[in-house]
Amino acid sequence: MDPTAIRRFNKLCFSALIAVYVLIAVGSIVRVSGSGMGCPDWPRCFGNFIPPTSIDQLPADYKEKYAALREKKNIKFAKYLSAFGFNDTAEKILNDKSILVENDFNPVKTWIEYINRMVGVTIGFFIIALAWQSRKFRTIDPQIFWTSIGILVLVIFQGWFGSIVVSTNLTTWTITAHMFLALLMVLLLVSLQSRTEPASRVKDNKLALLTVACIVLLFIQVFLGTEVRGAVDRLSSFLPRDQWIQNLGSVFVTHRTFSWVVLLFHAVLIRKIRKTGGVNALWIPLIILILGAFLTGVGMAYLSVPAVLQPLHLTLATIAIGTEALLMFRLTNGNR
Repeated sequence: MDPTAIRRFNKLCFSALIAVYVLIAVGSIVRVSGSGMGCPDWPRCFGNFIPPTSIDQLPADYKEKYAALREKKNIKFAKYLSAFGFNDTAEKILNDKSILVENDFNPVKTWIEYINRMVGVTIGFFIIALAWQSRKFRTIDPQIFWTSIGILVLVIFQGWFGSIVVSTNLTTWTITAHMFLALLMVLLLVSLQSRTEPASRVKDNKLALLTVACIVLLFIQVFLGTEVRGAVDRLSSFLPRDQWIQNLGSVFVTHRTFSWVVLLFHAVLIRKIRKTGGVNALWIPLIILILGAFLTGVGMAYLSVPAVLQPLHLTLATIAIGTEALLMFRLTNGNR
């Protein structure tokens, strides 16, 4: 196949990957700023593709109107959950009336959420282009083609699930699932990028296994972080910021303790990477990313969870996962 076409596809993968990281960062800003319900409907915002800037542009009964729309969507979603055996979750969604409480209109929060959605739309265009370009690989490397199609399906599902996050009024488990779907997209895009880059790495299955272990540990740590974030959300409704950390309890202690396990495993991984020739010097960004995630976590613990550190903390951790995934694919001879 034409090397130029392969390089073009590789750059498109990288652009889509950067867009996903931007979306994760913006999504974190949305949550920190409390802007998740800035648009009470989906995919439009207050019924328009360009959101309002003043409450005067909304009908007097806008809260009742959008609460009714979300209730209708939740009833349908609950039926899907019940069909797959999640009856308790379905009942909670149907019986929790706080889900239908509509926020007061806030133009700043509305536009923050709108920007988040625009980044998501941009990713959609990248993935459509990726799927279209992947048809050239259908016969010479079917894995590239089908992975691209799989990412397109995932983006469509992620878009639909985003509407569920809104309709359920940012229920904690839906936010967590939404984020982990984004991380799955990161892994799939990295696999494509690795498969279309020049074969220039050392094959080492043992080191690849250690890398997989580090990725799993990071996934666990990110999940624990979402639990901490959920606890912070609950505490923020009745406690001042400087009392959050001391009242988080065991969920924070677990997250903090596990960070040392993550740091130890990555210290061993980075040491072994350097011994094998650096694997295209990936150990350098890994040091920056892991230490950055660790130190921002420490900063949040000792500085009363400043809002500016929260998106940075999550973004560094997710970029680290992507970097380690690239390392893993290189070590297992995964690219072309």
